[in-house]
Amino acid sequence: MATRKTVDDLFIHELSDIYSAEKQITKALPRLARASTNPKLADALNSHLEETQGQIQRIDQLVEQAGLRLKRMKCVAMEGLVEESKELLEEIEKGEVLDAALIGACQKVEHYEIASYGTLVAMATHLGMTEAATLLAATLAEEKAADVKLTAIAEQGGNQAATIAKK
Repeated sequence: MATRKTVDDLFIHELSDIYSAEKQITKALPRLARASTNPKLADALNSHLEETQGQIQRIDQLVEQAGLRLKRMKCVAMEGLVEESKELLEEIEKGEVLDAALIGACQKVEHYEIASYGTLVAMATHLGMTEAATLLAATLAEEKAADVKLTAIAEQGGNQAATIAKK
């Protein structure tokens, strides 16, 4: 059983967890983008894929600079969120309703990432890891921006189109 006796241990665990989460997202985003019929949503998902790859590189940079060693683990929370998105693709016909469901699924992912990166920034700051905190804060800002973008897509017609399609 993994031990998390210190904040340092917890930081490594949480960083390893989000690293796994980001890797899982890079595999799921292309599939979600292809399933979308809303061009703004597809563009946002493809754009976030590129951003996510940069976030992984940022974690790699942080690990190298700080001389850390990540644990090999799978983020079970992200695994569940990715599984939920797969179920949406299987259960909902391609179109406006699926697009609305994809927005919601992606926002769940963003909220998980926002919580994770917020925690990591606080821990890095507590541990005096200024450079790590700065790198993690940059990713936190990107995750918040992605969430805002998804909300805007929903409010600009993504969810309204699904309502109209239902009637």
